[in-house]
Amino acid sequence: MTMVGTPPPLPVRDKPTAGDRTAGALSPMLRRLAEEQATGVLVREHGTLHLAEGRVVHAESPHAPGLDVLLTAHGTLATAAWQRAAGQAGGPADAARLLLDAGLLPEGALELCHLDALYDAGYFALSPSSAPGRFRYDSTPRLGPLPSVPVIALERETLRRRLLLHRLWPDPAADTAPLIRADPVAAAPVTPRRRAVLDRVDGVRAAPEIARNLGRQAFHTLVDVRRLAAAGLVRPVPTAPAPPPARTASPLTVTDPDIALLKRLRNALEAL
Repeated sequence: MTMVGTPPPLPVRDKPTAGDRTAGALSPMLRRLAEEQATGVLVREHGTLHLAEGRVVHAESPHAPGLDVLLTAHGTLATAAWQRAAGQAGGPADAARLLLDAGLLPEGALELCHLDALYDAGYFALSPSSAPGRFRYDSTPRLGPLPSVPVIALERETLRRRLLLHRLWPDPAADTAPLIRADPVAAAPVTPRRRAVLDRVDGVRAAPEIARNLGRQAFHTLVDVRRLAAAGLVRPVPTAPAPPPARTASPLTVTDPDIALLKRLRNALEAL
């Protein structure tokens, strides 16, 4: 993990308690930042976590719909109102505060959508990665009117969601790959919610795109996709196998021992 800026000295950490078994299970650095009560931005391969005084105040991921989608998709807020606020603010959280102050958004609806978006993006941000993350210390993010989440709570919920998906269907390939319909002969009945997902499976869209199109949380869409996969109704688009490496055959000569042996066997058979 790359640290940008001059970090304050880390405090002496106590050993995790018996009830804190998930501490640092997904990101030891994130746990240290929480104990340090750090403020800044943690950038990981699949998402970004914004910390204020060691708590998660905002999360973003390209795999999860943002707060704007969750607020505007089902009529909680007019799209034009969000666009006006976003044009005046420095980010989604600031735009939400403007809308709240203007009385254009119920406080309860905003808090609920904010937490939904945070846990949704946080799930992807804490997913396994092939590259180290980096943290930038910054005094800008502060605890404000929107609810924040302790790091340990985000880790626990992420682990719970992983376990749930594994129990539904253990193959994660359907989470991010484009999906196609399998259409078995004897299809299982599909609930209206999963039917909406199935109707958008076109060989191009992956689960995150379907979630954004429906205005739903990405994780909830993953649950539907895995249930559909378990029922044999959808599967990932098969990837083309990599072509075998070209083999350069060396010219064979009569001095090759194997070729010489084959010639002697052939001559012996012809002599019979």
